[in-house]
Amino acid sequence: MSSSNHTCRILNVSDVANPFKTDLIKTITDQSIVVKLVGFLANNDPSAESYALWTGKSCDATGISFELRKVKREELEDTIITANDDPEIHGIMIYYPVFGGGHDQYIQNCVSPYKDVEGLCHLYRFNMYHNIRFVDHGHTLKSIVPCTPLGILKILEYLRIYDQDIPYGNQLFGKIITIVNRSEVVGRPLAALLANDGAKVFSVDIHDVLIFARGQGFHKHVVSDTNMKLEEILPISDVVITGVPSSSYKIKTEFLKTGVIAINFSSDKNFEDSVMTRASVLVNTVGRVTVTMLERNLLRLRKSQLIRAAKAKQLLSTSN
Repeated sequence: MSSSNHTCRILNVSDVANPFKTDLIKTITDQSIVVKLVGFLANNDPSAESYALWTGKSCDATGISFELRKVKREELEDTIITANDDPEIHGIMIYYPVFGGGHDQYIQNCVSPYKDVEGLCHLYRFNMYHNIRFVDHGHTLKSIVPCTPLGILKILEYLRIYDQDIPYGNQLFGKIITIVNRSEVVGRPLAALLANDGAKVFSVDIHDVLIFARGQGFHKHVVSDTNMKLEEILPISDVVITGVPSSSYKIKTEFLKTGVIAINFSSDKNFEDSVMTRASVLVNTVGRVTVTMLERNLLRLRKSQLIRAAKAKQLLSTSN
C-alpha cells in the first residue's frame, strides 16, 4: 500500500542535460573547435525526421554544424564509406531501422570508429560488453557508449543512485534494476553497463527474462536465465526502466515497489497514470539527455581526430 503522504517528483531532464551542454559550449567556444555532424536518413519514419530536426536545433545551440542527408537505403553503405573519408565530416549517425535485423548491424559496422558518435560499431560494442573502457593502452581515449544508455546512466548519477563512497565500477552494488526492453541499441547495452557498475539487472523482453550481473573482478558481466516473472521482479526493483514501442503496453502500478525510480525512454508511455502513487521519481522522457550525450560523444571524437592530426603532422616534420 502506498503512504497517504507519498509524493512523486517528475524529473525535468533538462536539469541533467544542461551542465553537460554548458561544458560543451564552453569547450567549443574557448578552443575554437570546428565540428560537423552528418545524419543519414534512409527510411520514411516520421519520428526519425522529428528526431533529426531536434538534433539539428540542439547542435546549433551548442555550436555544432549539423547536416541531415536523405539517401536511398540501397545507396547508404557507399554513402557512409564516402563520409568516413571526408575530412570535413567529424561525426556520423544513422537513423534506424533501415533494413532491419542483421543488415542494419552490418551498416553499423560500416561507420568508422573515428566518427561513430552512436557507439554502435563492433569496436565500441565489444569494449562495452567486455567492460573495456578505453580504446588505447595508454587510457587516453575512452570508448564511445551508445547515447540513450549513456543518458540514462547520467540520469541515475544525477539522482544519486550511484554510491560515490563505493569504489568506481561497483557503485550500483545492492541495487536491483529492471529493464523492459532488450534491443541491441538501448536495452541490452544498458543492462550490460549497469551490471558492470555492480547492479543486479533483470532484462525483460517478449520471450524471456535474463539476469545481468557483474563478473568476477572487473571483467565483463555475466548473463543467466531465470524463471521469475515480471510481476515477481517489479516489487523488488529499485529502478524500473521501460522502452516498449506500444501505446497499449503498461507496467501495472500495483506491482511496483513504493519509492521506485520509474524511467520511460519509449515514445509511448509505458507506465500507468497511477505510477505517481508508488514512484519517488518519474522520468517521462530521456530525449534531451540522449542528444546531449550524442554531442558529447562527437566532441570526444573530434578532440581525438585533432590529436591524431597533430601527431601525424609532427611525425611528418621530423621525418623531413
